[in-house]
Amino acid sequence: MNECWLHGKTVVVTGASGGMGAGIAGTLIKKHGCTVIGVARNEKKMLKFIDELGDSYAKQFSYKLFDVSKKENWENFYQELRDNGVKVDILINNAGILPKFKRFDKYSYEEIDMAMNINFYSSVYSVKTMLPMLLESSTPAVINIDSSAALMTLAGTSMYSASKAALKGFTEALRIEFKDKMYVGLVCPGFTKTDIFRGQTGVNMDSGAKAMDMISTDCDKMVKMIMFGIEHKMPMQVHGFDAHAMSVANRLMPVYGSKLFSAVMRMANVDIFKEVFSD
Repeated sequence: MNECWLHGKTVVVTGASGGMGAGIAGTLIKKHGCTVIGVARNEKKMLKFIDELGDSYAKQFSYKLFDVSKKENWENFYQELRDNGVKVDILINNAGILPKFKRFDKYSYEEIDMAMNINFYSSVYSVKTMLPMLLESSTPAVINIDSSAALMTLAGTSMYSASKAALKGFTEALRIEFKDKMYVGLVCPGFTKTDIFRGQTGVNMDSGAKAMDMISTDCDKMVKMIMFGIEHKMPMQVHGFDAHAMSVANRLMPVYGSKLFSAVMRMANVDIFKEVFSD
């Protein structure tokens, strides 16, 4: 059996302190013997992840705490890697936020900037900064964890969908421009059982929990599907029942697909969507 191309590589994973990021980092370490550098802002969660890795694997993981949406943070990180003689083979951009569901006119400029900066510009800055080092590797790769929101826009997700659609376009351009030079992967998962809904402040999450739980994919299952795709260098991955449904509906009904899904959201009549449809 041939050894997977991931074996023993040095990988940077953003959003590595929890959810899918932690799952991906853990799989890279335990299954593929990778050295992983996790990037996030929450040290408490990072330390918890290291504790969960256990002593035998913890030595393969290190972390840096910084805001991925700031270009200068990536430049400082890159220089620190160079100064310490660390060479990165693979960059996995997983960090992201889900702004509160609401109609566009109800977003503040701060919320708009935050969505675009974390979900889109962070990946632009990381790739732009890390690319010279990545291309020195014999197996360079960039994998951007996007969202089903890049495949079809729902009511109440204007800024989230815009940021994720921008990431999709950026990744697809990279894939073509660096063909035969670097593996570029795009992953569009549907709703996943993580803490991404922590941004839905001011609503009764219990009222929408059952509805979201029905369409959400288990985090461990999602990580396994994503890792299978990365292991096989798949250029495009779509995972989750809801993601596939949105992808098909958008291709067959580019206008009415979004209207149909949004109508279902309205009929659900749950707190999480109240600022989308209330006047």
